[in-house]
Amino acid sequence: MSVRSCLLVILSIGPAYGFQLHAELSSRTAGRRNVNAGQVYGTLERLVKQGVVESPGTTDDGLPLYRATATGLGEASAWLTATESAVGEEWNDLVDRVLLASSLPDSDVLGIIARYRKHWQADLTASGSAAEHDAALAAVHGGKLRPGSGQDLLCSAARQALATAALAWLDSSERALVAAPGEFGHGLNLQKPRRGRRPAVAA
Repeated sequence: MSVRSCLLVILSIGPAYGFQLHAELSSRTAGRRNVNAGQVYGTLERLVKQGVVESPGTTDDGLPLYRATATGLGEASAWLTATESAVGEEWNDLVDRVLLASSLPDSDVLGIIARYRKHWQADLTASGSAAEHDAALAAVHGGKLRPGSGQDLLCSAARQALATAALAWLDSSERALVAAPGEFGHGLNLQKPRRGRRPAVAA
């Protein structure tokens, strides 16, 4: 998961303070991502320096607020609607993008699901073709795989399994969203966390 991208997506809802963003990140990804508060604040500082986040002021009790700039909003939208991922992060990015999009008060989450479905269907077709190619090669060589092609065959099977699982999850998510329109998205949680109290000292 890109903490940077996720924070920008959350800030597309409106300004928020650091600890609020930490809580929103956890709740909007259903607790899948346990990022410590220090990482959130460190990322926010870098985003401010890069000009994709700015300070609109503070809360009533003096907490610094962060707001996405126009550039930051563009970056958030581009990441949220993309289907590309780093190798090994395909499943995590899929789930995080759909969860975050579904949590926004106004987003085209069904459009995101449709683009991802097209992406995974293409990957399923490609992985099937690769597996068939390796099997054909094995048949030509008397049932023996050439060096390295066994791993290619296993990798193709893994891609097929992942694509099949992704498509099933996308179908399930779409059914849930269609069955309860408007029930998934929500604004920022404005309830501030309780501050600790000093323990009472016995007289």
